[in-house]
Amino acid sequence: MKTLQNFVITGGARGIGAQMVRHFAAQGWRVMFCYQSSQEKAETLARETGALAVRCDVRDEAQVSAMLAQAMASLRHLDALICNAGAAWTGLTEEMPLAEYQRICDTNLRGAFLCTREALPHLRDTRGAIVLISSMWGLVGASCETVYSATKAALQCMARSLAKEVGPSGVRVNCVAPGAVDTDMMACYSQQDKQALANETPLGRLCAAQDIADAADFLLSGKASFITGQTLAVDGGFTL
Repeated sequence: MKTLQNFVITGGARGIGAQMVRHFAAQGWRVMFCYQSSQEKAETLARETGALAVRCDVRDEAQVSAMLAQAMASLRHLDALICNAGAAWTGLTEEMPLAEYQRICDTNLRGAFLCTREALPHLRDTRGAIVLISSMWGLVGASCETVYSATKAALQCMARSLAKEVGPSGVRVNCVAPGAVDTDMMACYSQQDKQALANETPLGRLCAAQDIADAADFLLSGKASFITGQTLAVDGGFTL
């Protein structure tokens, strides 16, 4: 079974992304991750793990192209891409500013598209793999997170469609749909709200960032060599 060794992870400075950087770096894999604004956290994580940190706004075509060029110069070849960079907004749809709509669509969907497009020629060379980080809200929708849910559903469709397109080249594409992960993206949730989500989850707790790292690890491993175009819900049974 093929062992993947060189990774690019977007949105890697905080939360789920940072835990994935730690997870894969601890296994001796060469990791480059990008961040948009969390420079201090990114630099600290890079020192901690030995990973390479690069500032990149995934919404910007030129910056994404430059990031992948730097990845190839540093890593020499690319085995896997994890598109984790994301943005959210919570509130009533009729109160949502157009600028927030655009920010979420551009970060969650345009960003994944740009990174995937730039990485694919290199992944074809190595018969590599892509993991898109979606959300359980992309499976069932979330009140007051309409646009976020829509973009995460779009990522699942992107994975299915792209899997058909690049499968003949030996490239696998899958999605992970996390449940409510207790990271700083849930800062707008009160402790009471978090507990309510945990209570609604059959396994009785919130998702941990390591749960998502483990799921991505599996999908990128040889054990998943015949799995593509799938969405793996890591939500403790919330969407059942």
